[in-house]
Amino acid sequence: MQPDLIVAIDQGTTGTTVLLVDGARTVRGRGYREFPQIYPRPGEVEHDPEAIWGSVLGAMEQALAGVDTRRIAGLGITNQRETTLLWERESGRPVANAIVWQDRRTAPFCAELKAAGHEPAVRERTGLVLDPYFSGTKIRWLLDNVAGLRARSEAGAIAFGTVDTFLIWRLTGGQRHVTDATNASRTLLYDLRGSTFSDELCALFGVPRALLPEIGPSAGILGRTRGVPGLPDGIPIAGLAGDQQAALFGQDCTDAGDAKCTYGTGAFLLMNTGPEPRLSSRGLLSTVAWRLEAGPARGTAYALEGSAFVAGALVQWLRDGLGIIASAAEVEPLARSVPDSGGVTIVPALTGLGAPHWRSEARGLITGITRGTTRAHIARAALEAIALQNVDLVAAMQADAGRAVNNLRVDGGASANDLLMQIQADLLGVQIFRPEMVESTALGAAKLAALGVGLPPVDKGGETVRMRIFAPTMSAGARAQHLARWGSAVNRA
Repeated sequence: MQPDLIVAIDQGTTGTTVLLVDGARTVRGRGYREFPQIYPRPGEVEHDPEAIWGSVLGAMEQALAGVDTRRIAGLGITNQRETTLLWERESGRPVANAIVWQDRRTAPFCAELKAAGHEPAVRERTGLVLDPYFSGTKIRWLLDNVAGLRARSEAGAIAFGTVDTFLIWRLTGGQRHVTDATNASRTLLYDLRGSTFSDELCALFGVPRALLPEIGPSAGILGRTRGVPGLPDGIPIAGLAGDQQAALFGQDCTDAGDAKCTYGTGAFLLMNTGPEPRLSSRGLLSTVAWRLEAGPARGTAYALEGSAFVAGALVQWLRDGLGIIASAAEVEPLARSVPDSGGVTIVPALTGLGAPHWRSEARGLITGITRGTTRAHIARAALEAIALQNVDLVAAMQADAGRAVNNLRVDGGASANDLLMQIQADLLGVQIFRPEMVESTALGAAKLAALGVGLPPVDKGGETVRMRIFAPTMSAGARAQHLARWGSAVNRA
């Protein structure tokens, strides 16, 4: 029997999706498991690493039900990035909860580094800004706040990883401590041009080199399964990329200038900039798109990225915080019940503002409320807020890249919301292309793994040939009014 199936693990912020795909990248099995979010104090977000691992096993069991596992040719992983885990090398036990990418507890340390004048050099070296978003300051916080942890780390007893590294450790029975360049480039410890972790950056952030994993390819053999419930030993782990880079690959954005936006907990817009990193002067990030050892796109590709911390999470807040809706699915019909937001504008700075503003101190804001405001107006304003954040990102990206975004490919759970996609097209003034399969993140992991084990390639665009196009219908004048109102509200947040 010739193995022909790929298992794609998409480990996200609120849950894990596992897809089983065949040689044509058609989904043959699917599993999903949520896990709890932990909020110790305002601005702090944590995950239990064992809950993450349990969600992976549960989703995989569901996806592989009734499948002959001898058909599995390889395994691909894509993951929430920046989220920081430390565990004991000997036992594999986590030493603390994971600090999630949304967490803002290290803002004071970032401010100290900025005040000391370190940000320009850090930005030049890493392509990133000094912000609590990234892993480096989270590692330092754990080392300084868990008793005895720094000494144990310096002695080599502790391992650091983003979620991908932790999962590979578990999937290989503790045999492999490895990440890839897409995840490494999100730590503030990775030299973008040198393609390795930097001793100078480790010293600046107080991170012992002994903690750090090996850096492997995004497509290639990174390890083999060992002792995983429901899987035979020896399956190659052959594809690896952070979630947004995986979505870029999954959407076939393999040429310079190709762009996509993923709508998940946050909104993430990436543009492929080709084989050389391009630094931003407008608050965007420069990051590794992927590093391939095989295939026509072999080598390292880079991307410009803009991130909005809150997108789908805003709809969750309407449900869980305000009780305006009972389920996320209700937001679209509720928002459609009114022709516009009635002048209401929401700035969803629930965990600060990301690119291009980078204001960790910003807080959420709702303006324009009158006696006539209803929950429907607030629901519509929430969808507009998600879209307006992306307008800011696209404007900065076009200026940095020196080229227009003529259209935008979209994916992620919230992209299934037709009204949101139409609002996005209207406010950007460009066409939005949504593929039939919006799980491009998992698809990207599957495609990288297939490449890594040498399965025959699928024609570029074959998976996303069936698309729905959302064309802008809003007048230029109405668009300008929306943007002016939004800009004023952002300045007050």
